[in-house]
Amino acid sequence: MSETFETLREQLATDDIGLRMRTIHASRSLPMSERFILLAIAAIDSNARIRYDAVSQIGTVGTVDLETSLEILSDRLRVDSEMDVRAAAAASLGSLQLTQAFDLLETAYESTNDWMLQFSIVAAIGELGAPQGFDFLAQALQSSNDLVKIAAIGSLGDLGNPEAVPLLIALADDPDWQVRHRVSQSLAHLGGADAKAALEKLANDPIPQVAESTRSLL
Repeated sequence: MSETFETLREQLATDDIGLRMRTIHASRSLPMSERFILLAIAAIDSNARIRYDAVSQIGTVGTVDLETSLEILSDRLRVDSEMDVRAAAAASLGSLQLTQAFDLLETAYESTNDWMLQFSIVAAIGELGAPQGFDFLAQALQSSNDLVKIAAIGSLGDLGNPEAVPLLIALADDPDWQVRHRVSQSLAHLGGADAKAALEKLANDPIPQVAESTRSLL
């Protein structure tokens, strides 16, 4: 390990929160393997902001040790006291495509009413690409929170299962233009004759953002 790494690891053990936060930033200059070790330490820091930064960055750096990343992120998703840290853990599990975490993500979604965490979980399920995510996302389409619903629409497009097409077409007349906009993007990704017919309708949507975007997708 480099001298810089040892210095930064020592700084993470200090009582100075500002120094520990700067240490996380400074770790970006290290090789990924060394940086990952520091992030793993910071992921259980007493300060929520530091944990959030570390957990978020593991979503990229964690490729150096996926098994340990799964352990760290699963732990933060289950037990962290701060909702934004839990949401960051869900997002990082998705970024790393850790399909082993599907059941945990599903359980976490069902056990919370926090829209931010639910949004992050729904988005992560799409990134995972796990086939069992289809039924979960189809259910998430029924969310009373528009942001969670929009995330589910996007994730169904990412998942690539053509069975999502009729579910999405049913939302092509949703009163929220942002829902219709995301529907057009997902339908274009999924393709097929039925999707194209719906896209041709959305290309004449009264909201310019929806119509123009859809035309570019046809």
